[in-house]
Amino acid sequence: MFRTALRNVLAHKARLLMTVFAVMLGVTFVTGSLVYGDSQQQAAADRASAGYDHVSLNISPNNVPGAPPATLDAHTAAALAEVPGVAAAAGRVDGFAAVADQEGRLLGNGDFRKGGNFAPGKDGADPAYRFTEGSGPTDGHSVALDEAAAAKGGYHVGDTVRVGTSTGAASYRLGGIFRTDASKLSLGGSLVLFDNATAQQLFLQPGRYTDIEITAAPGTDVTQLLARVEAAIPKDTSAVTGARLAQIQANLASSGSDTMSQIMVGFAAVALFVATFLISNTFTMLVSRRTRELALMRAVGATRKQVRRILLTESVLVGLIASVAGILAGTGVAALLQALSSAADSPTAPLVLSPSTVIIALVVGTALPVIAAWVPVRRAMAIPPVAALGAAEPAAPARAGSVRTGISAALVLTGSAGVVYGALTASDATDARTVIGLGATLTLTGMIGLIPLLSRPFTALLRPLLMRLSPVHGDLAARNTVRDPRRTGATAAALAIALALASGLSVLGASATRYLDGATTRDITADYLVQAPSGGQRMTPATAEPLKKLPGATYSPLNQSTEYRIGGVSCVLTGVDPAAIGRLLRYEVTGGSLDSLGRGEIAVADYKARANGWKVGQSLPLERRGKQGEVTIGAIYHAEQQSKVLPSITAPDSLVTRYDSTPYTDAIVVATAGGPGRAQLASVVNALGDNPALSVLDKEAIRTEDSSGIGDQLNVFYALLSMALVIAALGIANTLAMSVLERRKEIGTLRALGLDRAGVTRMIRMEALLVGALGAAVGTVMGIFMGWALGNTLQESVAGYALVIPWGRLALGILLAMAGALLASLWPARRAARVDIPAATAAH
Repeated sequence: MFRTALRNVLAHKARLLMTVFAVMLGVTFVTGSLVYGDSQQQAAADRASAGYDHVSLNISPNNVPGAPPATLDAHTAAALAEVPGVAAAAGRVDGFAAVADQEGRLLGNGDFRKGGNFAPGKDGADPAYRFTEGSGPTDGHSVALDEAAAAKGGYHVGDTVRVGTSTGAASYRLGGIFRTDASKLSLGGSLVLFDNATAQQLFLQPGRYTDIEITAAPGTDVTQLLARVEAAIPKDTSAVTGARLAQIQANLASSGSDTMSQIMVGFAAVALFVATFLISNTFTMLVSRRTRELALMRAVGATRKQVRRILLTESVLVGLIASVAGILAGTGVAALLQALSSAADSPTAPLVLSPSTVIIALVVGTALPVIAAWVPVRRAMAIPPVAALGAAEPAAPARAGSVRTGISAALVLTGSAGVVYGALTASDATDARTVIGLGATLTLTGMIGLIPLLSRPFTALLRPLLMRLSPVHGDLAARNTVRDPRRTGATAAALAIALALASGLSVLGASATRYLDGATTRDITADYLVQAPSGGQRMTPATAEPLKKLPGATYSPLNQSTEYRIGGVSCVLTGVDPAAIGRLLRYEVTGGSLDSLGRGEIAVADYKARANGWKVGQSLPLERRGKQGEVTIGAIYHAEQQSKVLPSITAPDSLVTRYDSTPYTDAIVVATAGGPGRAQLASVVNALGDNPALSVLDKEAIRTEDSSGIGDQLNVFYALLSMALVIAALGIANTLAMSVLERRKEIGTLRALGLDRAGVTRMIRMEALLVGALGAAVGTVMGIFMGWALGNTLQESVAGYALVIPWGRLALGILLAMAGALLASLWPARRAARVDIPAATAAH
C-alpha cells in the first residue's frame, strides 16, 4: 500500500504541488516563529546576563515601598574594600540623563536614557566599560558616551555634547566613547558617564552611591566572601553574587522576549487554518477524478480500509515532504528576521533550532493534510464500486434544506447573538471579550458552511456587471463559478478568514487612532506642549519660569497635586494660571464660568461632578495632610476621562500652593506670539535652556507620538496576515487549475466552436475574480462586525471611543484580495488557453 501511495503521489505531483506549497508555507511560518522566538529568547538572556562576570558581589540598600530610594555612603564602600578577599569595591551611581543629537533630537528610548559614574580602579580603568576612543571623564567638564549613541548622534571625541538631567542641562566635552554590557546599558538606550563627584551631585548627594560592586581577589571563594561581606554591611542592606544577578536578569529577559514569537505563532495558526481549505479542496478534486480508479481497486479485491489507508498515506507523504521543506525554509526566514532585528537594535544570537521545534513542525505539517483529506476520503469510500465505475461522483450542490446548511445557519445565529450580547450587555470587559471571541469563532465556522449557499445569489448579483463587460465570457464565468458551490465556497472561505481578521484590525486601529487624535490634540489650543520624556526629570513650576522672558508668549504649567479629599472624595488638583489657561486649553463649559478660577474657585470635569453629585456653586470641605479649608465649584466643563491635558479638577495656582509647596508639573502649555512655526519652536526650546530632557511638541508631533505605536503594530499584523492571503490565493490558483483539468473536453469544445485563447483566458480570470470578490465581501463584513463588537467593549473604560469604519483601508484590502485572485488565475488561464482542441474533444 505504501508503494501504491508513493506511485500515486508521483503520478499526481503536478496537482499536489500547490498543496505541498501551501503546507510548506504554513510550516515555514510555524518553524520561523518558533526558531526566531527561541533565538531571541536566548539572545535576550545572554545579553541580560552579560557584564556580570567582573562582578563578584553586588551590595544594594533595601528600599521601603513609598519611600524615596535608599542609597549607600562612601564609608560603606571604604569598609568593604578592607574585607579580606576583596580586590576592589566600586561605588555606582545612576540616574536619568538625556542626550540629543546635533540636530536636537533625543537619543535612546524612554526609560533607557541613563547616566552613571566612571569608577576607575588602581589601574585607572573601570572594568564595566571598554573604551574604543578616548578615556573616561576625570573632571566635571567632560563626559563619555556609549558607542551606539555616539554613532547615532554623529559625535566624536572632542565634540560638545548637550546633556539634560533632573537638575537642568549643561554642555560637556566628549572625552571618550565606550562599549558596555546590558548590566549597564539596555538595548536601544543611551548612557552618559560622568566623573564620580559630578554624577553624585547630579543624581544623588555627595558621597552617596546607588549600589556597590565588589571584585574578588584571585583565588577567593565567592561563597565565603559573601558571608564575610554580609557580616560587614549595615542591616538594611543586601548582598548577592554576580552569578545570581546574571541568572535573575536572564530569567526576566527570557520571560519578556517571547511576546512577538507568540503573536507570530498565533498568525501561523491562522495561516495553517486557511491552508486546510486548500488541502481539502485539492484532495476532494483528486479523489473525485480518481473515483473510477478507486472503484476498480475495490472491484479487484481491495477492501475499503485498504483504499482509505492508501489515500491517507498519500496525504502523510505530502505532509512529510512539505514539512521538511517548511523546516528548512522556516529556519531561513528566522535567519532573515534575525538579520533585520540586528539592524533594528534587537539582541542577536546564533539560531536555535531545538528538537521540540522540529517535532512540532513535523507533527503539524503531517497532521494537517491528513485531517483535511479525511472528509473527501470518507465521502469517496461511501460510493459503491458499481456506481463509481459507471460515472464520476457528481458535485454535491449546497441546498438550503441540507443538514450542513442548517447546522451552519445555527452556528452563525448563535455566534452572532453571542457577539452582540458581549458587545452590548456584558458588564465586565474581559468577560465580554471572551464571549465575543467565542461568538466570533462560532460565526466564522458557520459562515464557512454557508458560503457555498451564498455563492449562487452573490454570483447572480455580479452577473449583470460581468455581462456588461463581456457578455459571452461573463456568462460562462458565472455558470462555471456556481457549478460546484462547495468548491467555490471552500476556496472563498480561505480568503474570507484572512480578510475578516485584516478588516477587524483595520476597524479597531482606525477607531483607536481617531480616539487618540481627539484625546491628545482636541483639547489643546496652545501652540506647544512641553513634557519631560518617560523616565526623565520631574518638572516643577520653576521649569516654566524662563518662559516669562519670551516676548509675546502665553503659558501655564499644569501643576498636579495629590492626596486631597474634597467632600470626602479622594481628588487630584491641577493648578493653572487662571488668566491664561482659557486661551491654552479648550474648556467646553456646561455650567458656571471659567472666570471663577480667578476668584479662587475650582472647575470640575463633568464626569467627576456626575460621579459625586456636585453642582455649580456648591461649597465643599477640603483637606490635605491635616490642612483644612473649603472650596466652591465655579464651573463644570465637558472632558474625556482619558484626555491628555484636561484634568478632572482645575484649580488656580494660588489654591494649590496654599496646600502643597512642591507640586509636580505634568506639562506646560505654551502659545507664542506668531503661532506655531520653526522659529517659534526654536525660541521656546532656547528659553527652556536647550534642555534635551524636555520635549517641546507641536500638535502634529503629539499626534505622531501617540498614534505611531498603533500604526506600527497594525503594519506588523498586516505583514503576518499576508501569509494567509498568499495561501488563500494559492487556493484559488489550485482550484482553477484542477477545474481546468476537469473541463478539458468542455474547454476544447468551446475552442472548436470559436472561442479563442484570449476568450478562454478572460473567462478563467473572471471566475477567479468572482471567487475573490465573494471571499473579500464576506470577510470584510465579518471583520467590521467583529471590530464593532470588540471596540464596543472599550467604550466604558475609554470614554470618547467611537466606531470608525476606514472605508479607504477596507477598499484597499478588497482590491488587494481581488488583485491576488487575478494573479492566482494567470497560470490556470494559461493552461486553459493552451488546451489541445483535437485531444480534448476526443477525450472520454
